[in-house]
Amino acid sequence: MHIVTGILLIALPIAFNVAFAALAARFAYPDILRRPTAEILERFRAGGSSLVLLWWSFAMTAVLLAPLAALVSASLSGADAALLSTALVVGVLAALVQFLGLIRWPFLVPFLARADADPETTPAQRDAIDIVFQSFNRYLGVAVGEHLAYLLSGAWTVLVGVAITQSTAVPGWIGVVGIVVGAVLALCSFEFVGRFEERGWRLAGFLTPIAYIAWSIWLAGTGIAFLL
Repeated sequence: MHIVTGILLIALPIAFNVAFAALAARFAYPDILRRPTAEILERFRAGGSSLVLLWWSFAMTAVLLAPLAALVSASLSGADAALLSTALVVGVLAALVQFLGLIRWPFLVPFLARADADPETTPAQRDAIDIVFQSFNRYLGVAVGEHLAYLLSGAWTVLVGVAITQSTAVPGWIGVVGIVVGAVLALCSFEFVGRFEERGWRLAGFLTPIAYIAWSIWLAGTGIAFLL
């Protein structure tokens, strides 16, 4: 089981970052989200079906976190059983909310992009498209896909980190690193909460890409430790 767990721990951050890099190169993601809706949808249409498939693949990387959470909890022998069960539930929830945040792109956005390109679409309908796109972006993108995903992924990482310090499966210092990385990732989830809702918390915005790189390295490093 340790071998499968280690391989998936390494494969998940690689798959996630490859898909993210591909979207950055082909769609200027996430910077494109700061542009007007019409421009975003035009760029999306230009990407064709291959861009839709890329978004679908990106969403599928989030699903991998669910079996990974199960394997990690099953592999950390010696850790508190209640802690491992809690980590499993939190990890599955983290996978679910990140998937829900991303899946709008291969299914909802293509419909809006086609409607926006229709020559018979009225100005009022284009205004409605803008509102729908931006509303789903704030709800599924910011609230579900970012806030809840960062918070739950960070919480899962902290729980796994604590479990690692109790287990003999991998060195304890890896657990300490996980606790720190997870706490920072959870902190980043508050970027658009409260008084920061409109423009975002600059500190969290600065830390988020760093935290995700650190999280990716921690996952892969933990995977290597399971394989040794």
